[in-house]
Amino acid sequence: MFLAVAGALTFCASVASAQDQTAPTEQATQLTAEDLLKGTGEDVPFHQQIKSYFIQGGPAFMSAIILCLILGLALAIERILYLSFAKTNTKKLIKKVEDALAEGGVEKAKDVCRDTKGPVASIFYDGLLHYDEGLDVVEKRIASAGGVQMSLMENNLSWISLFIAIAPSLGFLGTVIGMVKAFDAIEAAGDISPNIVAGGMKVALITTVGGLIVAMILQVFYNYILSRIDALSIDMEEASINLVDALAKNEKK
Repeated sequence: MFLAVAGALTFCASVASAQDQTAPTEQATQLTAEDLLKGTGEDVPFHQQIKSYFIQGGPAFMSAIILCLILGLALAIERILYLSFAKTNTKKLIKKVEDALAEGGVEKAKDVCRDTKGPVASIFYDGLLHYDEGLDVVEKRIASAGGVQMSLMENNLSWISLFIAIAPSLGFLGTVIGMVKAFDAIEAAGDISPNIVAGGMKVALITTVGGLIVAMILQVFYNYILSRIDALSIDMEEASINLVDALAKNEKK
């Protein structure tokens, strides 16, 4: 998160510096953007096009939209890494627990779960701790531990959804403010010139385009994370059922 904020601040500072450097040649920048839109200008690098549209859209709103993208991606990548490390081979773990129960009882099964990483092993360990209290208590403890692990996997998702909602909202707000400025320019000119109207609308809509792009990017990551959480939750439920069955068989022996 700190690296993401530092990157966002560095990006905004570089854009502000670029804006100051290009202020004396604002007319040339506008001509370049028009040439890019018409497809008749020179071959301009992609990052220069992005910088030109960024400055035209307004550094204040565009910086806020980029900040939403950076923070949202940082949280999404953190969740993806967390879920990747949380993935466990449940079949292999169940086999190890069953072998440990047959060889050394519950204490050896606890050692197996303690040495294994992931939410499934944590759920198993929590259930085995209360094995002496009966299978009913074990099932309740497994259900409670599963709820805790689900909460841990869904951590920070609310922030990602917040950035998904804020980014287009900032874009629409920038568009409305840009349209107000365009109408002010029309009023000051005293004439509804097509150049004034088209130029003002183009600048106003840039923020909306940026906000929608950021929201779509974050939405893809958000849905991918949800799919990973669903897959892990299914694994946890199946593994929990297998653990209870293994404990029931161990009691009968």
